[in-house]
Amino acid sequence: MSEHTSESSRNEQATLALLLQRMLNEQRRARRGRWIWRVFKLLMFIVVVLWLCGVLGRALSSGDEEARPHVGLVRIDGVISPDDDANADALIGALDDAWENTHTVSVVLLINSPGGTPVQAQRVYDEIMRLRKLGDKPIDAVIEDMGASGAYYIASAADHIYASSSSLVGSIGVISAGFGYDEAMKKVGIERRVYTAGSNKDMLDPFRPVSEEQRGHLQAVLNSTHQRFIADVKAGRGDRLHETPDMFSGLVWSGEQAVALGLVDELKSIDVLVREKVDDRTAVVDYTVEQPLFDRMSKRLGVAAMSALGIDTASSYKPVRAQLP
Repeated sequence: MSEHTSESSRNEQATLALLLQRMLNEQRRARRGRWIWRVFKLLMFIVVVLWLCGVLGRALSSGDEEARPHVGLVRIDGVISPDDDANADALIGALDDAWENTHTVSVVLLINSPGGTPVQAQRVYDEIMRLRKLGDKPIDAVIEDMGASGAYYIASAADHIYASSSSLVGSIGVISAGFGYDEAMKKVGIERRVYTAGSNKDMLDPFRPVSEEQRGHLQAVLNSTHQRFIADVKAGRGDRLHETPDMFSGLVWSGEQAVALGLVDELKSIDVLVREKVDDRTAVVDYTVEQPLFDRMSKRLGVAAMSALGIDTASSYKPVRAQLP
């Protein structure tokens, strides 16, 4: 009886010790979690404060700069599309802000872009042409590493285009690209079932073969968009173009070659141009509209998450684009 009682007591003590150990572990985890949360909140607070200080500092400094003669800078970086920083709404807003400031002596487009959608490029082109007709101040374009396709479309509306000798310029063409998976579907024995009202509603479906009629129709769309692109470049550049058979074929040229073709007026950097305008390389106000920090972070996190899950963020068929592939 005493042995049974002793063993029972030992079991109870062991159970109690185990429970106490678990409670201690839970408390440690809870404390660790609270500390992690506190550190995270502190870091977020620091990031927000630094961001607000940066915004306030830029606002104060730009306010002083905007009150004296300056060059109004509008950056066109990356792909030109509704979903990117270089979209028509943002670029037109920046152009108008720079133009309307009475202290702006010149507006300069600083371009480093492979192009983008024809609609976005054409909207910016049209706005530059409208401002040029007002004749109040010059609008110049400076191409850095690349000013191709839709980016050159925009640049061609400027009063003058400048580039470096090694800049990539041109690519006056239109592209629509994708993949066809119809043969692969047959090999794996999968049937795709699509129901449409309209015999050509699924003409861009990558899982179905493309008929010659559909191919011809899409080519006609591309040709029409290309002809508008060519006409606008000619209207913007005028008799400065030295047209060649390959000029509108989609080829790109170096900045030096582009000068000889009349696609660029002169080899000149942004620093030299600003000094010529205002005698002070620092007298520049950047009117470029940036996406809010939260939007940029959300977009990047979303793309990263979809990539990690193996989800393609682009459709199989790209829309019609004035862009280097």
